[in-house]
Amino acid sequence: MTNRRTFLKQLTGAGIGVGGLGAWSDLQRIAAAASVNSALPKAAGEDYRALVCIFMFGGNDSNNMVIPTSTTEYQQYATGRTPTLALAQGTLLPLTVSNTPGRTFGLHPAMTGFQTVFNAGKAAVVANAGPLLATTSRADYQGRKVPIPVDLFSHSDQQAQWQSSISDGAPRSGWGGRLGDLIKDANGSNSSSTLISVSGNNLFEVGTTISSFKVSPGNHFGFDFYKGATSTDPMSKSITNMLATPSVNLFEGAWKEVIQRAIHNQEILASALAAVPPFTTVFPNTGLGSQMQMIARLISVRAALGLKRQVYFASIGGFDTHGEDQLNTQNRLLGEVSAAMTSLYNATVELNCSDLVTSFTSSDFNRTFPSNGKGSDHAWGSHHLVMGGGVQGGKIYGQFPTLVKGGPDDTGSSGLWIPTTSVDQYGATLASWFGVAAGDVNTIFPNLGRFQSANVGFLG
Repeated sequence: MTNRRTFLKQLTGAGIGVGGLGAWSDLQRIAAAASVNSALPKAAGEDYRALVCIFMFGGNDSNNMVIPTSTTEYQQYATGRTPTLALAQGTLLPLTVSNTPGRTFGLHPAMTGFQTVFNAGKAAVVANAGPLLATTSRADYQGRKVPIPVDLFSHSDQQAQWQSSISDGAPRSGWGGRLGDLIKDANGSNSSSTLISVSGNNLFEVGTTISSFKVSPGNHFGFDFYKGATSTDPMSKSITNMLATPSVNLFEGAWKEVIQRAIHNQEILASALAAVPPFTTVFPNTGLGSQMQMIARLISVRAALGLKRQVYFASIGGFDTHGEDQLNTQNRLLGEVSAAMTSLYNATVELNCSDLVTSFTSSDFNRTFPSNGKGSDHAWGSHHLVMGGGVQGGKIYGQFPTLVKGGPDDTGSSGLWIPTTSVDQYGATLASWFGVAAGDVNTIFPNLGRFQSANVGFLG
């Protein structure tokens, strides 16, 4: 039988109240300090880490994001992509890569921000990553000699596998949520602020003992229309009267408690954020740019909130580029990703905590190397971006695939690259930097032991 405590947990876990905001204990005390603390330099040896997941919904065609530029490899690229999708060699942004002797690489021409940070040694590329259940070769895949992730090439399933690291069944939690389960106590009475989404509901932040709360990047909250208990506004008066009316029903009373807490927390959170002084960093006027700005504002009050560990989720959609406008669409979207990631990094530099914040990308999958005649179709292994002061940057990690249809990295003859770095390894590297003990990393990534290395090495 459901009791009051269980029901309250279910309500808050479901995201009831202020779009899912959890309890922000003592925020009245914190709000007054926020404007001061946000401007203070980082304390020596500050014990704080934040991970920022940027999910590119639809399946980013990373074949056009990071491209080999040496003569032979670029020719393979141009031949395989055909004029429909190939980017001109002269338009690619040169990357200064320190760990690929004899090979050169370029970046999509819209990604000038990422290029600058990469060449400064504070960003990296992780090549050909994706869901795996075991290290898999072309022969392994074609002969089914090793387990293969379920429902490959499906948007919903691959999104779930990237966000959960569970590739052999239906996941019930995300790896960010399981990370939150382990480290939430580090945040003391404000443990409910461990997982924050500025992009609504997501599997990534679903935990067993903790759930994410949702913050609007536009600084709007679920109860903005409520003007307070003393307001004469008709709607506010109705809500005040409703909350003050004694409840005889268990569930009604519990629901009212959640609403009261949500209203209170909203007022305090809004006050804390209002006290944050403007950044000198300019954020792009895009959806993702607004998400990064809100994350930066929340990070700026970390000391005032007494926070030690946080996981953020942001997203951008539109990457399902089957159609004829793929080049223009991707030019816009990758430009937005680059500018938004760079603005967040610049804001953390301004806040003197760039080495404490790491942003990283995820996406459903890569797309087929050859064109489908207009755009490209669903594929598998894809390249991803990592940025932050703690990143061992200026490098490409993992194994860059051979860009040949029917080659050693293709599932068949359609340019669907078999990943050589698993989501488990990618996430475990981030979790280790976050401070998760080696013995606990396998709890978050239960399939990690199937791979030779648990750390890809892109974080110090």
